[in-house]
Amino acid sequence: MPTVADTIVEIIRDAGVKRVYGIPGDSLNGFTDALRRAGDVAWEHVRHEEAAAFAAAAEAALTGELAVCAGSCGPGNLHLINGLFDANRSRVPVLAIAAQIPGPEIGSTYFQETHPQDMFREAAVYAELVSIPEQLPRVLEIAMRTAVERRGVAVVVVPGEIFLKESAGRRKSAPIQYSPRVTRPADAELRAAADILNGAKKVTILAGAGVEGGHPELIRLAGALKAPVVHALRGKEFIEYDNPYDVGMTGLLGFSSGYRAMESCDALLMLGTDFPYQQFYPSKAKIIQVDLRGENLGRRTPVDLGLVGSVKDTAEALIPLLTERSDTKHLDSSTAHYAKARKSLDELAVNDHNRTPIHPQYVARLISELATDDAVFIPDVGSPVVWAARYLRMNGKRRLIGSFSHGSMANAVPHAIGAQAAFPDRQVVALAGDGGLAMLLGELLTLRQNKLPVKIVVFNNSSLNFVEVEMKAAGFVNFGTGLENPDFAQVAQAIGLHGQRVEKPDELESALRTAFAHDGPALIDVVTARQELSIPPAITAEQVKGFTLYALRTIMSGRGDELVDLADTNIFRRLFD
Repeated sequence: MPTVADTIVEIIRDAGVKRVYGIPGDSLNGFTDALRRAGDVAWEHVRHEEAAAFAAAAEAALTGELAVCAGSCGPGNLHLINGLFDANRSRVPVLAIAAQIPGPEIGSTYFQETHPQDMFREAAVYAELVSIPEQLPRVLEIAMRTAVERRGVAVVVVPGEIFLKESAGRRKSAPIQYSPRVTRPADAELRAAADILNGAKKVTILAGAGVEGGHPELIRLAGALKAPVVHALRGKEFIEYDNPYDVGMTGLLGFSSGYRAMESCDALLMLGTDFPYQQFYPSKAKIIQVDLRGENLGRRTPVDLGLVGSVKDTAEALIPLLTERSDTKHLDSSTAHYAKARKSLDELAVNDHNRTPIHPQYVARLISELATDDAVFIPDVGSPVVWAARYLRMNGKRRLIGSFSHGSMANAVPHAIGAQAAFPDRQVVALAGDGGLAMLLGELLTLRQNKLPVKIVVFNNSSLNFVEVEMKAAGFVNFGTGLENPDFAQVAQAIGLHGQRVEKPDELESALRTAFAHDGPALIDVVTARQELSIPPAITAEQVKGFTLYALRTIMSGRGDELVDLADTNIFRRLFD
């Protein structure tokens, strides 16, 4: 007779799940053995459960379908929590199987006892404990359906002995997969939106990840409104390509042109974005927000009209109600400003006469130029995200994913594991920070053992670099941010990966070409400038004050050489080119 674990494997297989990420453990043995016996859902072994959850999140982000991870009782599944938070905040469908201690022992402070259904509740859209075999498969199906429809994490907690119990069985349900639908506002709300937009002189669009699948509709809408299109970071891959209305990104990592296009408009149309930074929203414009989730409306800034619907369906219905405008002054001014800002940024992404240390902008630019047309780029949180946002070029086939909402260090390599496992023939490039890589360094072993040909480019500046920039902006002397790193290329070679260290700009292109062409996992350890500044598009008086205080305090602490390096990297090397 089939066991409860056999039934779980059957249901996830019917839903299209191809693999489960995790680490075996005694309380999980019934489930992993069912996977072994079934043979048609792969077990993707990792070295840390956090990596398993990140890998599942990446797979779900790229495929749009349910991905699965698993952890044994107590510390095993507790390690999943950071990756599950990332998946939930990124709104991707992930199922986590969390094994539990023996049911009769729950509540007795048994060895490794935790209460996962309580711990994971904040990181999930559904979390439930299975107490008796008869709850399955019903609880599992509810969990999966909730994860798919609400695009989040569902956690099913199963005591180890229940996996081994005889399955009660149930009439098969239809495979649990996303059901396509049309979602748009009612006609009256669409007319109200059209009235505001038709009456405005200068309209700007702020678009985010909700534009996915609606690029043609966005372009038609911007064309009708003659509106510049600003994007948030998570929307970059869906918005900036083949877009004559693109004026770049806004926010802490963005362009001055994106900030200016929003601040100077009298109507802002927000499309599928939950952009969190209130200080970047316009101070006087009327605001219309379109979002598939009504609870997001007005959450970041007061809105004059909130519309519930997908970007694609709402734009299709709204466009016929708009008056085609001929005045292009606002658009022309915004795109001209973007061209100027883009030129300034591109001038920083150069070889710099083979001077060292290497500018990280140059590394990101070369990665973009040398990567395949359908590459998946995954930057670590911190300065690699800055350079990825500014220098990686999207084309409609490339993907850019990361921990953009949760903001966790060490996401790049674990995310890359899931991306490469789901797409073994696609180029996956992890833009790793030295701090992030070191935090989950053991996952290099996963790449070798699972034969995943991920390409890792390490931005090695021997520091927690973005934290240092934040300290400078707040007026603090850098403290506790220095990293004594090994030669990561030699570490990679010892593990069995292709590894090369690059210290001079002239060596970089050849090293990247060799790594990208390598038939297997590869790591390029690039020594980059520690004092490179990534300045937000809108500098506040407090930040100016902060940098001034930083300079004074640094000199007073006897570390004035930091200021010399800062000036050399960001000013003198460019003034005297």
